[in-house]
Amino acid sequence: MGIKRHKPEEIVTKLRQVEVLCGQGMPRIDAIRQVQITEQTFYRWRKQYGGMGTDQLKELKRLQKENDRLRRAVSDLTLDKLILSEAAPGKLLSPSRRRACINHVRSQFSVSERRACRVLGQHRSTQRRLPVGRADEERLVADMIELARQYGRYGYRRIAALLRDAGWLVNDKRVERLWRREGLKVPMKQPKKGRLWLNDGSCVRLRPEYRNHVWSYDFVHHRTDDGKAFRTLNVLDEHSRECLAIRVKRKLSSTEVIDALTDLFILRGVPAFIRSDNGPEFIAQAVRDWIAAVGAKTAYIEPGSPWENGYCESFNARLRDELLNGEVFYSLREAQILIEEWRKHYNTKRPHSALGYRPPAPETIVPMEPRPIMH
Repeated sequence: MGIKRHKPEEIVTKLRQVEVLCGQGMPRIDAIRQVQITEQTFYRWRKQYGGMGTDQLKELKRLQKENDRLRRAVSDLTLDKLILSEAAPGKLLSPSRRRACINHVRSQFSVSERRACRVLGQHRSTQRRLPVGRADEERLVADMIELARQYGRYGYRRIAALLRDAGWLVNDKRVERLWRREGLKVPMKQPKKGRLWLNDGSCVRLRPEYRNHVWSYDFVHHRTDDGKAFRTLNVLDEHSRECLAIRVKRKLSSTEVIDALTDLFILRGVPAFIRSDNGPEFIAQAVRDWIAAVGAKTAYIEPGSPWENGYCESFNARLRDELLNGEVFYSLREAQILIEEWRKHYNTKRPHSALGYRPPAPETIVPMEPRPIMH
């Protein structure tokens, strides 16, 4: 049998009853026994409620309730603050991120699902709904991972373009979601490029307008596994972004430059302009005379301003990032073969962001049966 807990109204009533009995001449100890409490309980109640009337008791109860309410409110705000601080930094934009965050918060603070959902702004039905992937998602992820393994330096946009070329009707957003879910590489951010100004304040604006309008060429230095250096001469059509040639040799002089350009002029015709830097191989008098003799014009960039040759510098960066930094060349012949294979891939298969993620010189497209429609 449990111990009865008296309400404040009952306590005040018993105290008043003891006072009445004592006023009638009954000894206090007998009056306390008559109301069925102990002497110790009587003195404790009198210390807390002695002299208190009904109105005062109601006010005390109201103050106690208000105090309890404020205490709970402070406790709730403190817990809400802890939940928000424990949540992932930044905005929880997607339901999946909120779902994972709520599960983490509940494991840390042992709060209810209702409480965590309310604080983090997640609907409870959304929290309980388990996402179901599409039927072909496993095949799509397998193809995506295979392309990422084959082209390890590509971001999700180029992988999405390659998937569409393979027959998948899928947009970039879905590929990005799966890309991040699988923990694949996030592409590096490119620095913003400013305007091209000369020292005299004039602006450089020789922009390519058609094929064979402006060619640019530059050197890239690298080494084989035995430590010996070799150089590549990269020739680029700035309008189509096609890499016309990459000549790989231990040494490349002005004579080698003329020889490489001669082969290209025979195959593709003479461009209107040839852009290059001020290296000794490019400003040699023999090179300048030969270019003028075939009917082309030179467009040298300002000294110490590689950004003015941005098309070729960007190509050099892609060559180094996607091939040279990841390959070990044991001989010059091996370097020539692998670099030429990469040049063909760059021209015919690699999606180029400036061309709407199409390759500069795609191969003939063979019709194929499309895969299921993906959105």
